[in-house]
Amino acid sequence: MSDIKKRSVIMLLVDSLMHEPLQEAMKTGQAPAMKYLLDHGRYESEIVSPFPTMSVNVDSTLLTGVYCDRHKIPGLVWFNTEEKRIINYGSHIRELLKLGIKQSSQDIFYHLNQTHLSKQVKTIHEELDDKGIETCSINALLHRGNQDGYLHVPLLFSWISGLNQMVKLNVPKLFSYGGFSKINPHNRSLWKKFGFNDRFSVKELAHLIDLNKVPPLALVYFPDLDQHVHKHGRHDVKGVAKVDRHLQKILDRFSSWEEAVANHIWIVLGDNGQAWISQNKTEALIDLRGLLDAYQIVKLKDGVTANDQIVLAVNERMAFIYSLDTATLPLTKIAATLQKDARIDLISWKNDQGSIVVMSGKQAGELTFQSGGNMIDEYEQSWTLEGDVKLLDMTVNDNTITYGEYPDALARLHSSCFSHDGDFLIVSAKPGHEFIGEGSPTHIGGASHGALHKQDSLIPMIITGTTSTPKHNRLIDMKEWILNIVESGG
Repeated sequence: MSDIKKRSVIMLLVDSLMHEPLQEAMKTGQAPAMKYLLDHGRYESEIVSPFPTMSVNVDSTLLTGVYCDRHKIPGLVWFNTEEKRIINYGSHIRELLKLGIKQSSQDIFYHLNQTHLSKQVKTIHEELDDKGIETCSINALLHRGNQDGYLHVPLLFSWISGLNQMVKLNVPKLFSYGGFSKINPHNRSLWKKFGFNDRFSVKELAHLIDLNKVPPLALVYFPDLDQHVHKHGRHDVKGVAKVDRHLQKILDRFSSWEEAVANHIWIVLGDNGQAWISQNKTEALIDLRGLLDAYQIVKLKDGVTANDQIVLAVNERMAFIYSLDTATLPLTKIAATLQKDARIDLISWKNDQGSIVVMSGKQAGELTFQSGGNMIDEYEQSWTLEGDVKLLDMTVNDNTITYGEYPDALARLHSSCFSHDGDFLIVSAKPGHEFIGEGSPTHIGGASHGALHKQDSLIPMIITGTTSTPKHNRLIDMKEWILNIVESGG
């Protein structure tokens, strides 16, 4: 493989990989594989993740190169106004059971990729396939491609979930999705989450390496670190060390690590960060049902009834709050109630003029903004601003906007407000806190994500084998960059 144009891009997407624990793991010798790739490449410590900082939205942006106002996956949990139901791609089994395991299974395994992800945008798999370039997706949540593929659903799970035993999908040429679709026929790593684990991902990629059949782009998802960080906190080094041991096994499939970096381009990338959560349960958890108990809130098991006023769609440290009748319950009234809780970092919504309004529970004031105008931010995006820019910790000098605690705040908030139909507020929690609804997961004394804050939003990237760079250090800019690398070989 001496011709540089034949080098494959191997992209390892590590859920909840963050700068500080990665640096500590490399410094203390607990991450020799990542240290090796870094020593033979380069490092970016602050790549900006989309908002909300939940994996399905993040992965959709990575694959399509657009924010959720265009790819239309608003978050892990959201309310579909057309179908009048809450869509949940897997927040917690308690919520899935209440919503109905059969409907939730359809959303997770079929609708997420096949119908909810907008057909108006193409994934990186689809674009490369259009050019006759083969790609691979291993265990990635978002994986839409041009080829026919199938999920092979075991009989018992088919009975429980209501899924057919054979579910036809549009996927990349090489497609792996836990025990439902394998590239390596001998992969038996199904004991944990039926193959949706790091060990399974490693064996799938190792199989392609052994056969010398790694395609021009292989996107491999490593899910396990996320749960480590949720439990042990955002500075969890042991979880990073465990990921690195898996990476060592991948590099060991080559005759040498030198051969691995000589013959392939490697990208190791996080998807979202996680913010710390207080050990004090009463302080940590922002119970939206308690704050809004003056109103009738939709119960998950019952669905929307005639008397309901509010729908809650909780995404850990972020939530969508929907008014079902803005004539009697305007968003401003709900916002005024929420503003009394200082743990709520930001409250935002789209007003009748199509502008975005921002308020806060921790400070007074209001900011209104819209796309277009004479103010330019650090990502070359133009805006019109009116009000208190300190609410988003922005600095404005000579019509130039610089971001602070909330990276790319304007575009990310704007995209979320336009991500789907409905009259809704967006709330984002201060670090130390997370929202709960009827059956939400909690992470007391650990870490959580979803919010706009930089703790949730900044992720690291190791690049080995190319000197090219994305236009900006944001996940939204990765697709175009990867396309260029794959097509040029570096």
